[in-house]
Amino acid sequence: MSVFDFASWPPTLSNVQLEELTVYATSYALSHGLLYLPPELPLPTVPSAAIHAPLALFPSPVPRRLFEKAKKLQRIYNVLYSRVALDEAFLDKVMGAEHGVGKVDDFTGQLWRGWKVLRDEGINQALHLGIFRSDYLLHSFENQEPSLKQVEFNTISASFGTLSQRVSELHRYLHKATAYYSVSPHLRPENFPVNETIAGIASGLAAAHAAYSSPKDTRILVVTQDNERNVFDQRWLEYELLEKHSIRMIRQTLAQLEKTARVDPTTRKLFVDVPTDLDPSGFVEVSVVYFRSVYTPTDFPTPTHYTTRFLLERSTAIKCPSLALQLAGGKKVQEVLGQAGVLERFLADGKKYSEVFSKEEIQELRDSFMGMWGLDVGENMLLPDSEAIKSGKETFGVRKAREEAKSLVLKPQREGGGNNVYKEDIPAFLDTLPPQEREAWIAMQLIVTPANTGNYLIRAGSTSGSSESQTPVRTDVVSELGIFGWSLFGNNGADSNVKEETVGWLVRTKGTESNEGGVATGFSVLDSIILVD
Repeated sequence: MSVFDFASWPPTLSNVQLEELTVYATSYALSHGLLYLPPELPLPTVPSAAIHAPLALFPSPVPRRLFEKAKKLQRIYNVLYSRVALDEAFLDKVMGAEHGVGKVDDFTGQLWRGWKVLRDEGINQALHLGIFRSDYLLHSFENQEPSLKQVEFNTISASFGTLSQRVSELHRYLHKATAYYSVSPHLRPENFPVNETIAGIASGLAAAHAAYSSPKDTRILVVTQDNERNVFDQRWLEYELLEKHSIRMIRQTLAQLEKTARVDPTTRKLFVDVPTDLDPSGFVEVSVVYFRSVYTPTDFPTPTHYTTRFLLERSTAIKCPSLALQLAGGKKVQEVLGQAGVLERFLADGKKYSEVFSKEEIQELRDSFMGMWGLDVGENMLLPDSEAIKSGKETFGVRKAREEAKSLVLKPQREGGGNNVYKEDIPAFLDTLPPQEREAWIAMQLIVTPANTGNYLIRAGSTSGSSESQTPVRTDVVSELGIFGWSLFGNNGADSNVKEETVGWLVRTKGTESNEGGVATGFSVLDSIILVD
């Protein structure tokens, strides 16, 4: 079997073809809600302008077998992280403020301490909703046939599901409208996989709403960031829930909820106060709290923001995610899951779980991991080197990171892009990292992506519509595949009944000169898939 030549991508276009495709692509994006609010701040309350989201002109090649494998793995990941979130002892050890990452990472510690207080009060989360995204890169070490390697697993604010569906539809449209001028035999209809992420994610929110056993007029609360530019990615879910499930949403920031949110002291139901000319009752009851924020310390500029977050958690509304599930998405958890026997603890214990996974399934999951270790570990690569940390000496984990720096990335317990330290920057960073903070960082072997793969990237930087901002840039790229899934599960004993689905995918593409990969942070563009054999 011949292996696809990634260096042959993208196909060559004439200047006339490139200009025509750009017009088709940007017009389609603006016509079909593939949009961002412009970068000008502060944003007006009533939007008056929008720009198309950053996008790739061609879909990016992904081997068919690896795409199918990623979808297959998602079911196991959905169950795995649901079980991790229910294992309080495991999370206390790995992420807690007494023995884990929360001791040295203030943000993680704040979340864990709030969760601990709620547990001490006897507040139990009956149901948790996770909307997940598992991110992968193609790994092609020494020009070997590519394999699938996980970058990270997201348990909070897994974004761009809806806009990713729109960009996959855009690429299908470009093929129907132009056949891409027959520049590649791979650009055939059967190689454009269907992406139905909007309906899929909405189905998870609707399942949680139905499980709340609520009156028909309850709503889903979306907790947003201030000056949210990625609002259309969220609005498409709102429209889908209203049109297909007759469920309404309400959107508020933590700062707004500080004034409007209240929990009934008897029933623990969550209510949000609204003006009486919007709702005669003056309030709405909330069935599901869907967090599209609260994943970064900048979302908590004052202590009252944490107080409000914990107030929401104290209610009977189903959280997406709960504090436990948010903590389960920590990078340290990802590293610990790669240690010997830990996956088996969650996936193969027949005494604890009625459904177990086979050795082959677990090995497939483990094969998607890159090598990882904590900077605090000793020579056994498992336990922290307490003596070295106390004395200020370098741990084995730090020495190993120095020695292998050119093939590593260092990751803190943060989401949202722009937080990692790469390759040549690692030694200098380690020189400044206080010994007590080592436990908050993990080292991960870099994924080696196929070389010399390219694409045409289009960004719209403002509402001015200048031709310069719309000019496609041909550059070598790295494309990251994300698979979406959702899970609805509860504390019904150790063997919680996990209802889960795999519901769609995205591709984010960036120039090889950029280490980071966030679209919202400006590093990447939205993309889709062309399946290759």
